[in-house]
Amino acid sequence: MRPIPAPLAEHLAADATTLCTCWRVIRTDQVVLGFTDHDRDLTLLGTQFHAASGFSASDAEAETGLAAPSSEVAGAFSSDVITEVDLIAGRYDGARVEVYRVNWQDPSQYLLLKVQEIGEVKRQTGQFTAELRSFTARLNQEQGRTFGRRCDASLGDARCRVNMDVPGRRASATVVAMESGDRITVSGIEGYRDDYFRYGRLNVVSGAANGVVADIETSRTSAGTTILSLWLPLDVSLAAGDRLTLSIGCDKSFATCRDTFANAANFRGFPHMPGSDFAYSYVSGQVTHDGSVLFE
Repeated sequence: MRPIPAPLAEHLAADATTLCTCWRVIRTDQVVLGFTDHDRDLTLLGTQFHAASGFSASDAEAETGLAAPSSEVAGAFSSDVITEVDLIAGRYDGARVEVYRVNWQDPSQYLLLKVQEIGEVKRQTGQFTAELRSFTARLNQEQGRTFGRRCDASLGDARCRVNMDVPGRRASATVVAMESGDRITVSGIEGYRDDYFRYGRLNVVSGAANGVVADIETSRTSAGTTILSLWLPLDVSLAAGDRLTLSIGCDKSFATCRDTFANAANFRGFPHMPGSDFAYSYVSGQVTHDGSVLFE
């Protein structure tokens, strides 16, 4: 049974109560934000909880055992608190959410109800809905690796170990125009050959979309500028003059890992694994079986 502080317990036993709900959001970059469904701002645990934020909570589902309970919180975008760009940039992915029941007449009387993390976020017409997951939801995530010929590491991460700070592996560019959500014209990288940044990554480092990341499908130089095609369209617009950082990519093949990056020792795939044609083949009576290798 959860212990309730004596002052709050006394307040709860009264004929009338003055309670509200507060959400304390701690992002992975350690930015802390507070929201409340009360009609004025409150200060609790050194955090200001903003009123009139449009925050409201749905009914929570709870089950016994290790089942992962979940709930939802809805809110409106506010230019000085939470923005659509922040959500698109993934700044709230995996954020820790502490839910409190608070006596708004005396915020020192509060009770921590639960601690959750933000899961799926949906956006539409100036509002968002965020799924709040119990930490037991992590037990439902698949673990381990899938065997395949291609590498399953990300270029430059701790498993890959390729040094991305080597000259030529990153470049700075400036947005000239955004043709569409998945097609951007940039300047500053005309000296690179076509498709130099194929399979690479685009990071927005200035402007309203600062922090947004996208995967590059192709890069083509034309008329003194470079056209970047993205695998998926951006949900935000880039303005002329926005600065980008581009990183080269990798096609995940063993040949590229060995020849381009000299990193064969850290290749995280299985290039010599037989393919499905060999795996599903059957014994042939016209082949001499003398113990020699059947697959090379």
